[in-house]
Amino acid sequence: MAVALAGAGASVVLAARSKPDLDETARLVEAAGGRAVVVPTDVASFPAVEALMRTAVESLGRLDVIVNNSGIARPKPLAETTPEDWHAVLDVNLTGVFHGCRAAAPYLIAQRSGKVINLASVLGAVGLPNYAVYGATKGGVIAFTRSLGVEWARHNVQVNAIAPGWFVTDMNEAAFADPRINERLTRDIPARRTGRVEEIGPLAVFLASAGSDFMTGQTIFLDGGHTAA
Repeated sequence: MAVALAGAGASVVLAARSKPDLDETARLVEAAGGRAVVVPTDVASFPAVEALMRTAVESLGRLDVIVNNSGIARPKPLAETTPEDWHAVLDVNLTGVFHGCRAAAPYLIAQRSGKVINLASVLGAVGLPNYAVYGATKGGVIAFTRSLGVEWARHNVQVNAIAPGWFVTDMNEAAFADPRINERLTRDIPARRTGRVEEIGPLAVFLASAGSDFMTGQTIFLDGGHTAA
């Protein structure tokens, strides 16, 4: 998404806990002709996210697009899930989205323009064993996006979400390397394949552009037909 936004002309501020990963993404952004500012951030900390937004405005001059993309998963049966597991996933996946939107609010509302893109998941709409906590957070992102889209429409700020289906990433590649798990998950996808990460970028660009000015509060499922089947 960062590379696609940079390719469309955006300067980007990259935030995550891992600086090496941020630096690698910054190199990709710069190779695409964009400008990248790296700000190591824990989205579970509101002061850290407030500082991130200040740095973005100080570095780039203004704030136009927020992508709330941080997420973790601790898949296990609910009967084995600890309260600590619950709070850890909730703090990043849902509270982190709140922190991003709340910290950006003064800038977006004051300038009466802006785009917010939240990352939900297909598991916010369909069930999967061992993912009750993760699914609950992503269902929360969908509801949060809907309500905030309505609330901020009067400020000319659009709030939408992308709900990816199965994409192979660092977080789940070990599971998809198991042929049995891979077959079990892909058989639910009418397209009969997992998504390619480069397929998310163009959708993020659309939601960040004037082309989506009349769309707000919506969640777009990019899932190969999984939720439609």
